[in-house]
Amino acid sequence: MVAAPSNNLHLVGDEDSTKRRQILDGARKVFLDLGFDGASMGEIARAAGVSKGTLYVYFADKNRLFEAIVEEETLAQGKVAFNFDPGRDVTTTLMEFGQAYIQMLCRPGGGSATRTVMAIAERMPEVGRRFYNNVIAHTIARLAAYLEVHARSGELAVPDCQLAATQFMQMCQASLFMPFIFQAAPAPSAERIAEVVGSATRMFLAGYQANKA
Repeated sequence: MVAAPSNNLHLVGDEDSTKRRQILDGARKVFLDLGFDGASMGEIARAAGVSKGTLYVYFADKNRLFEAIVEEETLAQGKVAFNFDPGRDVTTTLMEFGQAYIQMLCRPGGGSATRTVMAIAERMPEVGRRFYNNVIAHTIARLAAYLEVHARSGELAVPDCQLAATQFMQMCQASLFMPFIFQAAPAPSAERIAEVVGSATRMFLAGYQANKA
């Protein structure tokens, strides 16, 4: 008689997932506090509340652990919902997108994650490329596709939608992101973000809104 499958496998799987989450949470704190070079596997094990032996069961070395954290950050930012419905008017769409985009960039922990990836990109270029392609380039492409629809309708006069999308995103960051990422200023307020994004939107439309005359 064949025995029924044991639930122990399910329990082991849950425990494995919980332990991995515990390690990643501890490692994230250490990497953000100390940077990649300052972090050690011993420090990470202490922060995660596990032994170094357990840590090495899940991750072969510090590089693999860092890659896993960057991958999580990439997925989290890639899932942020921006409304690029082609039927929405351009001004509203740009204003709402710009504010949501800056709030994402300047959220607590977001600047630290970006700083850490930037610092390690030269040594681990594949990690940097993956983060850029799956987060930044992906968002540029989505905005560019929206602009292309409105350029075809004649509402906008945009010869290069990829360039225009990049320009708008950079204008939204003006005076906000660089001081934040270099810890020269705290995260900007919602009111300040709205002010800067409003200015970026007016400048963008002054340059790219089609002349109806």
